[in-house]
Amino acid sequence: MGNLLQTTGARSFLKLCRIFPCVLALPLLAQLTAQTAIRVAAAADLEPLLPPILEQFRQATGIRAEATYQASAMLTTQIMNGAPFDLFLSADLSYPKRLIDAGLADTAGSPDSSTPISYAKGTLVLWTRKDSPLAPPSLDLLRNPALKRLAIANPDRAPYGHAAVAALTSLKLYDNLKPRLATAENIAQAAQFVDSGNADAGLISLTSAMTPRMSSAGSYFVIPRDLYPPLEQGAVIISNTAQRAAVHKLLDFLLSPPIQAQLAKSGLTPVR
Repeated sequence: MGNLLQTTGARSFLKLCRIFPCVLALPLLAQLTAQTAIRVAAAADLEPLLPPILEQFRQATGIRAEATYQASAMLTTQIMNGAPFDLFLSADLSYPKRLIDAGLADTAGSPDSSTPISYAKGTLVLWTRKDSPLAPPSLDLLRNPALKRLAIANPDRAPYGHAAVAALTSLKLYDNLKPRLATAENIAQAAQFVDSGNADAGLISLTSAMTPRMSSAGSYFVIPRDLYPPLEQGAVIISNTAQRAAVHKLLDFLLSPPIQAQLAKSGLTPVR
């Protein structure tokens, strides 16, 4: 009897679906639309600080955003190969500019649509563990022969890695230290190398150095800014996004005074 009722109910439901397909589909369609999140391609230096900002954005607007964190060059390649992102937050301006020049991204609505939107500036630091037998981090530490392994991000893929090589070159230390470099895929992995003891010191982002774990386990020295090109971080909208209005809201949120102040507390220099 139960099976008969179950079968009858299923048939009735299917009949209704045939009669009122659009009506039945509307609630499901609305639910799916509401659940579609903004897909953010985010530079690895943002991983310590972006998740709570995206949660604040959700609470303020009801719009969800999900981020994938990798080296800026790798994210650029993925977007060029058709990866389904809506917004790219790079650790520099050059990678998002490549996407604009390729016709794959834009900053429509900004004063200069041919230039990425600058949302923050990064800082390079030298970090060591507090239990390290080496002297506290400083430029002198980079000249110390006891420094056997120095972690940096891949200079061909990560802007912070490029900045690290530029700083070492400016100090005329690159050739001496090159055999001792432990090269990571991105700046987050470079921080992991030195935090885990697989490197004696690391040239990493201030955003990594200021995380609770890294702050408690080690100390850092800010590399003078005149030793490397500015780490101006840029954003672009992926041109084929279906969520342009929502992406603009997220960009406005990132550039708002409260969030810019929050970025400053997490290791980025505000642009506003």
